[in-house]
Amino acid sequence: MALHIEKQAGACGALVTGLDLTTPVSDEVLAALHAALLEHLVIAIRGQAAMTPEDQIAFAARWGTIEPHPYVEPIEGYPEMIRIYDPNPLTETWHTDFSYNPTPPALSFLLARVIPAYGGDTMFSSSYRVFESLGPGLQECLRGLRAYHEGTPLARSKGLSPEDVQCVHPVVNRHPETGRELVNVNACYVKHLDGWTAEESAPLLTYLYEQWGRPEFTYRHHWQVGDLLIWDNRAVQHRAVGDTDGQPRDLHRVTVSLPTV
Repeated sequence: MALHIEKQAGACGALVTGLDLTTPVSDEVLAALHAALLEHLVIAIRGQAAMTPEDQIAFAARWGTIEPHPYVEPIEGYPEMIRIYDPNPLTETWHTDFSYNPTPPALSFLLARVIPAYGGDTMFSSSYRVFESLGPGLQECLRGLRAYHEGTPLARSKGLSPEDVQCVHPVVNRHPETGRELVNVNACYVKHLDGWTAEESAPLLTYLYEQWGRPEFTYRHHWQVGDLLIWDNRAVQHRAVGDTDGQPRDLHRVTVSLPTV
C-alpha cells in the first residue's frame, strides 16, 4: 500500500491516502498511523466507504480496548458503535468525549456514511496550543486546579446514577505518550472548578473555553463519504458546524482506550 500523509493545518490535522481498511493493515502501517496521529492529533483516512461496521470495529480494536458509550443507544447489532446525526447544541460546543469518566477514551474513530451536499463540517482544536498560549503565571495557577465534570441529563433517563457519570480531573493534564501539557476543561461537561462555586468558576472557565475557537489552533474537516477520522481525544477538542439546513448526516463512531504500557 502506498501510504501518503499530508498535513492540513498548522496546529493539527492530516489527510491519509493509499489505504484500504477492508483488509487488515500490517503492524508497520499501524505503527505509521499511530505516529502520524501523535504528530497531527487528527488524521482523516480517505476512501473507506466500503468498510462494514465489522471492519470499523475490528480496525479500532487493534488500537486498544473499545469503550461503548455509557448511555447513548448503540446502532442495532453493534453495541460498540453509535450514530452521530445532525449537529445539535451539544455537539456544536467544543468538547472531548466522555470527559466525565474517570479515564476518558483515548481515541475516537468516526466514519462518514451520509454527508450533506453542504455544511456539517467537524472542527478540531489543539489543547496543547491552548496551554502553550497562556502566560506562565496562568499556566502555574491552572496546574494547581481541578474541575468537576458531569454527563448530560440523558444519563439519568437511562438509569445511571449521578456517580456513574461524574468525576474530578486536573485542569492541566500531561499527555501519557508525548509528555506535553494541555488544558483539560470543556464547556459540555465541566460544571465548575473543584472547591469553587459555579459563579466563581465562570470567568476563568469562560476565558479558557474561548481559546479553543482561535483559528490558529484549529483544523476544519470538510467531509467526504468514506472518510474515517481518528482523533486523539486526550489532546484535541472537537465540535460540529451546524449549517446543514436539516440535510441528512450520518456518521458512525467507535471509541477506544489505549492499553497501559
